[in-house]
Amino acid sequence: MQDTPPAPLRLLVADDNPVVRAGLTALLSGRTDTTVVAEATDGQEAYEAAVRHRPDVILLDVRMPGVDGISALPHLVRLAPVMMLTYSHETETVREALRLGAGGYLVHGEFTTEQLVRAVRDVREGRPHVTPGAAQALLGLLRAGAPAHIEPQRPPILRESTSQQLSQLQPSMGQSSHSRSRLRTRYRLSAREAEIMDLIASGMTNQQIAAACFISEKTVKNHINRIFAKLQSTTRSQAAAKWLGVA
Repeated sequence: MQDTPPAPLRLLVADDNPVVRAGLTALLSGRTDTTVVAEATDGQEAYEAAVRHRPDVILLDVRMPGVDGISALPHLVRLAPVMMLTYSHETETVREALRLGAGGYLVHGEFTTEQLVRAVRDVREGRPHVTPGAAQALLGLLRAGAPAHIEPQRPPILRESTSQQLSQLQPSMGQSSHSRSRLRTRYRLSAREAEIMDLIASGMTNQQIAAACFISEKTVKNHINRIFAKLQSTTRSQAAAKWLGVA
């Protein structure tokens, strides 16, 4: 007796660009594991469609006429998990979207179809996804001087207040791109290892780093083992302190 395949995830696509909407709908409705049950051109339409169709996940653009995505977000997250799917990766926009409850933030051009589908499923299960552009925006915010300390292996939840979340991360002490390059050379880190070290220093868990870089957690662990060896560190706190220049 064969197992019954799981029902496809029901998605709502909210974007004012008809080409983007049509492309996403064709892409996600032509699969066995996802289907688009409704489309919307602004935040108000998205809310009304979400109430009517009760989707599993809402894909939400940031900039739309009328009610924009950020304004609609607090109302939409009460109805379904929301993943921002947009061209906008400004630091304040990313921060505000996560603060208001978005479960993920994907920037167009930074993911494949399979990565998008995986991100949708993960957001549905409460596992956050951010693409590199959004992750870099958050790192930029941290480097501007967000206070606090590192707590290794924080739970992979982005739905709490971002101001609270950022308060638990190590300050970057204004690390410049020049000093970062110098540290990378000093410790002989590859470009990927330096990127992952940035994410470790920002307080991300292995799962969050895997989501941000679109790699497996096993690959993240392999990178971290090599990084720790090069930095002669045994913990994330030690490695982050050296990387941020406070050790």
